[in-house]
Amino acid sequence: MRIVLSGGGTGGHIYPALAIGKQVMAEEPGSSLLYIGSPKGLESRIVPAQGIAFEPVEITGFKRKLSYDNVRTVMRFLKGVRRSKQLLREFKPDAVVGTGGYVCGPVLYAAAKLGIPTLIHEQNAVAGLTNQFLSRYADSVAVSFETALTQFKRSRSTIYTGNPCATNVVRADKQAGFALLGIPPRSRIVLLVGGSRGAKAINDVMVDIVPLLGRLPDVHFVFVTGESYYEGTMSRIKAASPKLPARLQVLPYLHRMPEVLAASQLVVGRSGASSLAEITALGIPSILVPSPNVTNNHQEANARSLADAGAAEMIRERDLNAAALFGRIVGIMNDKHVHAKMGEAARALGMPDSAAMIVGELKRLTGK
Repeated sequence: MRIVLSGGGTGGHIYPALAIGKQVMAEEPGSSLLYIGSPKGLESRIVPAQGIAFEPVEITGFKRKLSYDNVRTVMRFLKGVRRSKQLLREFKPDAVVGTGGYVCGPVLYAAAKLGIPTLIHEQNAVAGLTNQFLSRYADSVAVSFETALTQFKRSRSTIYTGNPCATNVVRADKQAGFALLGIPPRSRIVLLVGGSRGAKAINDVMVDIVPLLGRLPDVHFVFVTGESYYEGTMSRIKAASPKLPARLQVLPYLHRMPEVLAASQLVVGRSGASSLAEITALGIPSILVPSPNVTNNHQEANARSLADAGAAEMIRERDLNAAALFGRIVGIMNDKHVHAKMGEAARALGMPDSAAMIVGELKRLTGK
């Protein structure tokens, strides 16, 4: 198969696209992939590092109020469509997959106009503007949350597949996670992470939690700050706790997150769609602090879907403090029944075959 992938701006759009590409290559060895993204987005660095051909298309998003910038955005969109058509004619894909972000707009629109089968994947419980726009042109829409099915009324076909990032994480080696951290196997780990770039609110509250960690003497805490926050956060932690607890690791970034996730018993973090797909696939209880600074407040909707199912507890950022968060951690880690029940609820929501389902839909669309 020859597949074009497009998605950009954040890891939440990029990693699902890469997971789909990885599944295509696993099922159809000898397939060819091309990734079309923004030259300024994270995809311009992440995708080439994965050994996948990358081509840039310039595009920006619309402002949510009347602005002359929107006129320029329309012009860039039309230019992006022309550039996308050129790339698609040269690559001759069997199908084009979009996973969200502004760059998908011209790419998927161009593919539809050229008569190439198209599929878009929506990661969040609240559909993004680009995917809502593209749904009227796409041949199929795949969603991560069942509640999102009703948000694509104009689409020709809408299917509930879950998030393809789940497929990658279930293959992770738990023992490798313990080894990476230098922690004895079967240790109890609480992983605190604010996403690939970190989260200031979580970092701030973790500074205040460090002195309390002795109340859970048999639990290892792995705290990932994000690279840009690491130095400042470490300085504040050392100022508050000159002698760091032996069972605390503070890291700027985790390059092999799936393995560490597989070894963890509780995750504290944001509620981006890819992260939730991974923790539900592994059946890990979580405490979610949705970011309030995202479009349509979609992270709160994501977190609410897990909390309502009993798989997670949610703390809004405005209610986040050390006592509230550490109390929730203690309550889950010290109660085997609560922990087990949350884990079962999380696993019931997980869809580890998501990537295979999406590739199956691509095969249906292309007749391969």
